[in-house]
Amino acid sequence: RGAIKTAISSVAVNPYDSVPEAPQVPFAAVVPNTPYLEPNLIGTSTRVKINLVITVGVAMYSNAASLDNIEKLVMSILAVIPQGYTVGSVSNPIPMTLASGSEVLACEIDISTQYTQTN
Repeated sequence: RGAIKTAISSVAVNPYDSVPEAPQVPFAAVVPNTPYLEPNLIGTSTRVKINLVITVGVAMYSNAASLDNIEKLVMSILAVIPQGYTVGSVSNPIPMTLASGSEVLACEIDISTQYTQTN
């Protein structure tokens, strides 16, 4: 998650590599997805597909402005995803209430990468 957080820190966003209690908008939080790990044992090597999700949020202004802001933010994040990561789908933007009680417009970007461990 740290590599993705570092990559997206170049975009005008507050990056997090865990779920923040009260994120500052605009934000992108990189967290495990479901399923998180998909192991594939090959001889003495263990190859694991790691599934992550980037939750992106922007302030709720007018509907049109918020939608425009989240679309621009998602495109900016997609442009800086490092090599070795596969981008899956991007969910539709929906209003989300944070633990702090504030509302944001949020969507999720599914990404994955492969990790090989040799014994």
